[in-house]
Order: sequence, then C-alpha cells, then structure tokens
Amino acid sequence: MTDHITQEAPIRRVTDGPASHFFGYYEKTPWDATGRFLLALEVDCEGRPNTGGDVARVCLIDLDVDNQLQVVGETRAWCWQQGCMLRWLPSHPKDRIIHNARDGGRLMSVVADVRTGDTYRLPLPVYAVSPDGRWAVTTNFARINRTRPGYGYRGVPDPGEGDLCPADDGVTWMDLRSGEHRMIATFAEIAALAPNPATDGAEHWINHLQINPDGSRVALLHRWRAPGGSGLNTRLVTMDPDGSDPRLLAGDPAFSHYDWFDTDHIFAWSRHPDTEASSFVLIADGSGEMDVVAPGLLTNNGHCSFSPDRRWLLTDTYPDADRQQALILYQWPDGPRIDVGHFYLPPELAGEFRCDLHPRWSREGTQVCIDSAHEGTRQVYVLDVSEIVGG
Repeated sequence: MTDHITQEAPIRRVTDGPASHFFGYYEKTPWDATGRFLLALEVDCEGRPNTGGDVARVCLIDLDVDNQLQVVGETRAWCWQQGCMLRWLPSHPKDRIIHNARDGGRLMSVVADVRTGDTYRLPLPVYAVSPDGRWAVTTNFARINRTRPGYGYRGVPDPGEGDLCPADDGVTWMDLRSGEHRMIATFAEIAALAPNPATDGAEHWINHLQINPDGSRVALLHRWRAPGGSGLNTRLVTMDPDGSDPRLLAGDPAFSHYDWFDTDHIFAWSRHPDTEASSFVLIADGSGEMDVVAPGLLTNNGHCSFSPDRRWLLTDTYPDADRQQALILYQWPDGPRIDVGHFYLPPELAGEFRCDLHPRWSREGTQVCIDSAHEGTRQVYVLDVSEIVGG
C-alpha cells in the first residue's frame, strides 16, 4: 500500500432540487442517534449572499424511507458557511434538535422535539454545545457578519460597532435548560493575552468556538484585521468553561481549521514555529508544543475532524486548478492518505456563498456526509466508507 492512494467510496445524493440543501460546518454530526435521520437546511436563494429576510427551512431526512424530507422548522439566523448551528441536542440525540433563530432584531436559539413538535426558546444563539448537552458557549454573530461575511448573521445590529475591541462583549456561557447566561471572556480580555503591538487600531472578533471531548476546555479563534487591511490575523486561545485559565496556544496569520483530537490536544492547520510552511500540526493544550503531522501527504488546508474512535482523520481541500475538491481519509497516526472522492465546484459559487464540502462523520464512523454542487445544484450527499475504515 502506498502512502497516497485513491479509493472511491460509494456515494448517494439524499436531497434533490430545485431548492438548495446543505448542513453547514464540519465539526458536528447531522445524524441522529439511530442513524436513520439526517438534518439539513433548505433555501431558495442560491448563488448570492443571503439577506436578513431569507428563510432557511430546517429539514429532517429519513434515510430509510427514500430520503423523505420533512420540514420541522425555519430560521432567518443562518449563513452559507455555518448554517444555523443546527445539531441534535447531545442530551436527547434521538428526538431533540437545537438551532439558532431570529425574532425581529434579536438572535436566540430554539430547542425542538422533532417527534412531538414541542419547542422552547433560549435567550441567546449558540455556537458550540457541550458534549452532555447541558450548556453552550456563544459570541456576537452580528460582529462576525461585519468582519467575515458568510460566517455570521444578517438582520441584527452589532451593539459594539465602532468599538474596535469591546470590554463588554465577547464569549458567553449559557445553560441550555434555564437560559441562564454570563460572559466568561471579553474581546478586550482576550486581546490582552500576550498583547501584540500589531493589533493597535485593529478591529477584533471571535469565531470558531469548539469544546473538547469531555467538556473541560473551550477553544476559540481570536481574529483581527489591521486598519485598511483586507486580510485577517488569527490566534488560538483555550480556556475553562468559566473563562478561567486562558491559554494562548498559537498566533499565526495562516491559522485556520481545527478539531480537538482529545481532551488535551488540538489538530489544526497552522505554521510550525521552526518552519515557514503551513501544514497540519498537533498542539498540546498545556504547553503549546507543536508537532507537524503527515508532512508531504496532508499538504492542503481543509475542514478536519476525527472519527469517533480517533482512528481516522477526515478532511477536504479547496478547489484546485480544475475546480476539483478532494475528500480525504487519513489513517491516524501514520497514514496512508486515501482520497475517497473528487467533486467539481462550479465557478459561480464563490466567496461567501461557495459550497465547501464540510465533511462530517456519522456517529459510528462508517459514513461521511458532505455538501456539494458537483451535479449542478447544492445538495447533501452520503458516502459509505465502512470498507475503508473497517467498520
């Protein structure tokens, strides 16, 4: 077996046009606990930035009954890249979902029982949900929309607009039963971790929050843009769920997608301090020590996540010169790299409304779900990788 092989996995489309369907980001599963039902969003505004008035329909796909699609809700708090943070509530993975929504100019989250139709509202939107489903962390989605369109929500004001680094806004913790919430770290506090003169006069924001597997640490990306600049700078920060013990682990303009490998290590696209080249690295949460992973094999930034048993890494690539996106499995820790599919991205889908694959694992680690437009419209696909991973 060579270090880099191609083994196409069986694939099936589970949604159909003319509407567009997608799930969004890569770090959570759309499958319920039974493996029968899959979550997705349905929209009618393909090929352009969405507005605050565009509705996304929350859908349940029955994989056992001809991919029958049932609309179980709707939201105006969504974006092309990350959807509405839709997921199964970890405490009730067979019947309850949680997603962000908007009531006028106010963002919130909704918990819905897809069997009974019962719902309740929480006072804030969610970004990352704890593994036990009891709490979440969140940040200012309106600020993200201004600073990085495609990742935040339109239709709501940013109360901190004009304040480059607010001391009264940042990361908030919320109880998912009572709605009780409290701020655990402000933009100003996070920026003050190892202050960087390069941030003088820059506007700061936070995104890509993720909670480690046992719920003991929260990771986030602290980002800023210099005055008049178009690029962004990034630092990786972790902290306890109450905001204590903040740690600055990495500060690299190229720092990008990441996933918790275990409770103490983060796998990410970054640049090792001893090299000039970006690569995937494994970062120790305690010390910040970095090790390069799979040099020469995993050479492209991608949306990376680990199988439930941590034996396989799943990632993808952005389009190459032929507009092909690769879907990749990498056997941890030494390979091989296996390309399980290549998908054409139409050039008209670009910028904030591009269609990244955003690959996501099934709960048992034998299937992968992607968003793709390779057949002409943005739809949801499921690949069977059981023969490859040995499931």
